[in-house]
Formats: sequence, C-alpha cells, structure tokens
Amino acid sequence: MRTRMLALTSAACGAALLGAAALPASATGPGSGNGQEPETAGTTAVEGKATAAELLAEVRGCARISKGAYRTDSGSPRATVPVCDTADAVFWKADMDIDCDGRRTRACNRKTDPYFLPETAFQSSRGEPLDSAVLPHVVVPGPGKVWDYRKSGLTGGSVVAVVYRDRVRYGVIGDTGPTGIIGEASYAMAKALGIDPDPSTGGAESGVTYIAFKNSQVSPIESRERARSRGAALAREFVGR
Repeated sequence: MRTRMLALTSAACGAALLGAAALPASATGPGSGNGQEPETAGTTAVEGKATAAELLAEVRGCARISKGAYRTDSGSPRATVPVCDTADAVFWKADMDIDCDGRRTRACNRKTDPYFLPETAFQSSRGEPLDSAVLPHVVVPGPGKVWDYRKSGLTGGSVVAVVYRDRVRYGVIGDTGPTGIIGEASYAMAKALGIDPDPSTGGAESGVTYIAFKNSQVSPIESRERARSRGAALAREFVGR
C-alpha cells in the first residue's frame, strides 16, 4: 500500500509506547472464529444487529476532535479527513488502503506488497506480529499533532466497526501508520467488506466509515470471534437498539 513507506517509525513508536496488545496472528483455537462474517444488510436488521444504515445515521454530523484533518495518501494535495467525536466512539470517513504488514503469508509478503513490513505496532498474545491476511483490523495514525488516539480511549485491540456500502464488519485496532495519513485496514478487513484486498492494486478510493469504540478492548487481540461479538454488542448500543 501507498502509505506504508512512512509507517515504520510510527509503528515502532506505537509499540514502544503501548506495548504488546496480544494476538497471535494465526489464531485458530476456540474463540478465534473462521474469519467469515454474515453480511449485514443496509436497511434490515439481522438477528438484532445494527445495520450499515443505522450506524451511518449516527455519524452524519461531525464534532471534530482532531486538530485539523488528515490526508488519505502521502501524495494527496489536501488534508480533508477529520476525526469526529461522540460520547462512545470516534469516527472518520475516508478511503481504504490495504495494510499487509506483519506475519509473512502467501497473501502478504515482499513480493505481493513492495512496502511490506514484517511487524505491526501491536503484537499477538504470543508476542508475534499480527497476521493481516487473517485478522480484520484497522490502522490508526501514530500519535501526533493532529490527533492522539490514546487520548480518545483507544489502544491496540480496541473494537472497530467498519462500514462500506451495505456491509458492516468488526475488527480491532491492530497497527499504526504515518502521523498525517488516515484510511487503512488489513487485507482481511478489506476482503470481508468485499473490497479488493490486493496490497498493490486494491483498496477503495472513498466511502469507508471507521467507528472506533472508546474504552473497549478484545483480548486476546487475535480473537476474531470476540471482536465480532463485542463489536455487534457495542454497535447495538451505539444506535440505541
């Protein structure tokens, strides 16, 4: 992905400041899930789940918490994306670049991603880099002048809902990126949302909403099933269901 050339310093900084959050990239044991999530329709509730339409209705306005805005890519001419605040979450609306950093896999390696880094800001419960090909996660900008995610009650493993078109998928904060760029998620998150996950040619140019729930954390961070169940519960609360 385009932004990762600037991410190494930020990722290392995030790891040093916050420590390992816990999550073996390839967890397949109890509670890890199989990475597949049923679609959530945009207009119809499925088994009490918050829909994409309901979540988007809650983030129509923006009470800006960031000191300024972010660029979506290193080459973007203007910074246009603010981070917005609510009582229970922060959110931003951006594009999606593909984060393939972390554990080397068939999908994520130096051949498939020219900007591949063999580490993530937060680690698995085994002290290993996360597996971006398996774990749905979101990248937040490293702490900087524009915004410091830690001051919003977020850290590695915090629960995130990502909305794209009529789909809602849940994951965790798993990595940090450049301090001036926002709009990035893992290969697995993109694939779950129906976005091309190719780290070189994939992603979405716009239309992606990221909702990060304050003071929430999944442990172990690699448990996809816990992120999914906790995310669904927090999303129901968020839309008042």
